[in-house]
Amino acid sequence: MKDIQNTYLSISEKIAYAAGDVAVNFFFKFFQFFLFYYYTDSVGLSAGVVGSIFLLSRLLDMVTDPAMGAIADRTKSRWGSYRPYLLFVAIPYGVCGYLMFLNPDLSNEGKIIYAFVTYSLMMLAFTAINIPYASLSGVMTPSSYERTTLSGYRFVGAFSGGLLLTLLIRPLVSALGADNEAEGFRLTMALFAIISIILFWCTFLFCKERVKPALEHKPTIKKDINSLLKNRPWQLLTLSYIVHGIYFTINGAVTLHFFKYWIGDDGTAVLGPFDLSTLFLAVGLLFSVIGAAVPKFLSAHIDKRMLVIYAALVNCIIMASFYFIKDSSLTLLFVFQAINGIAVGFIPVLQWSMYADTADYGEYKHHHRNTGVIFSAALFGLKLGLAVGGALAGWILAAYGFVGNVAQDEQAKLGILLCFSLIPALLAFLKVVIMYFYPLRDKTMLEIEMALVERKGELHAPNA
Repeated sequence: MKDIQNTYLSISEKIAYAAGDVAVNFFFKFFQFFLFYYYTDSVGLSAGVVGSIFLLSRLLDMVTDPAMGAIADRTKSRWGSYRPYLLFVAIPYGVCGYLMFLNPDLSNEGKIIYAFVTYSLMMLAFTAINIPYASLSGVMTPSSYERTTLSGYRFVGAFSGGLLLTLLIRPLVSALGADNEAEGFRLTMALFAIISIILFWCTFLFCKERVKPALEHKPTIKKDINSLLKNRPWQLLTLSYIVHGIYFTINGAVTLHFFKYWIGDDGTAVLGPFDLSTLFLAVGLLFSVIGAAVPKFLSAHIDKRMLVIYAALVNCIIMASFYFIKDSSLTLLFVFQAINGIAVGFIPVLQWSMYADTADYGEYKHHHRNTGVIFSAALFGLKLGLAVGGALAGWILAAYGFVGNVAQDEQAKLGILLCFSLIPALLAFLKVVIMYFYPLRDKTMLEIEMALVERKGELHAPNA
């Protein structure tokens, strides 16, 4: 039996792992909160076209995401299966992120093609580095409890990276671009691209892979697919995460529009260098950092599935309330955003640790561990939610007559408000319904861990 140190991770290793999600969220949070605005109000593309770009670019992911997971699972190197990609893909990731914001002087059709090509290239790079990064958490420790703790560190890093981006993006764009907003975005994202590369290399250097597949494991594509098709917990978890991605992307995509056209935020600083929309987003992310730190304590007493359900219910109630608050009370908007932020912080911490549980479940039931494929399919679900959410936001605004950088009529403002509130609230309730049927309980996972201990002769759970 292996030493107990193979189960517990040092704080320094957990922090190093979290650094990777800081790098991920420098771009991911930009895509969620700012990219729709950048394309409509800085580049000048129509909302409907932007929505279509988001959705069409995801068609390629149907092939590339599971393929990347399968490739990573089969990679054998002195650094393991997943760490090499953090080393070698970091630079292409940063370069592709920078290319999105070059904004060359092209015709409208040329800008559409350029946006589609560079966004698609960035999503390919995102796939190539984020699937191995996410999969790494499933092989750093065999303990379900320790993976939940690691996930907590990860998403403290994720939301901290998002918070840093949110606080700095608009002041940096103004400072670096002066009167040229597109140029400000280009220089600002170049800076974040360089920092992202360095952070991924830190994760590579200080994190280790410890969990090995069973000796009888002979991976084939057919086994990978069959394992997913038989893995009902993974299917429900992924469906819930697609819905999660849709409702948060719809809400996030129109937040700047809500503040610009409902609240009257014209970018004027109201606290230090920060305008109202920046402060609103920052409050949500700050309290998400707090929320991400809480599940590791609560999950010792409350089943993870129930914690996800409670958090999604809070999302539903808060976002529905935004419809009624509108522009009547900034104080209430900010207070409710803080409460929502705590619930937002809960969900990814718990669900990504639950994905590792579904990998254990698949190995236990079918004698086949496919960690990379599990996480690649999970990431595809998240990106699909991001794409569908962005597409729906664009199409709904277009249907309600939205045109960027002009005064909006009441119909267009209603479209913005619905995307900011009631539509994501309904989807959050759908997530609650899906998670109600998720079958794996914490007690079940302890039994699975002990069964894997006996089967593989490895330590899969910490001593009580």
